Amino acid sequence: QVQLVESGGGLVQPGGSLRLSCAVSGSRFGFAAMGWYRQAPGKKRELVARKSGEDIVNYADSVKGRFTYSRDNAKNTVYLQMNSLKPEDTAVYYCNGVENGSFMNYWGQGTQVTVSS
Repeated sequence: QVQLVESGGGLVQPGGSLRLSCAVSGSRFGFAAMGWYRQAPGKKRELVARKSGEDIVNYADSVKGRFTYSRDNAKNTVYLQMNSLKPEDTAVYYCNGVENGSFMNYWGQGTQVTVSS
């Protein structure tokens, strides 16, 4: 059973930083693509950062230069380092994976990030 479990969310002041983690388990085939999405109250879920292929990471324009996607294959964990956080970054952040072969879409349960003074 494939599981994606996020952690690392919380309350942070504007200008602060957080690092989100997504622990991945249960996939026999690995993932063709992995990424982070977010959903703010009353808004649609949107892409934050997504890696597919070898070394290509796509970022939303609103987070470029502030957020960084990374992955530790030995720990089966992906990360989202978020710097210079703004109130408009407040949302529930979700980890996503598209499995090799089946191309099934898997989501974590989400972690709340609140940026407020």
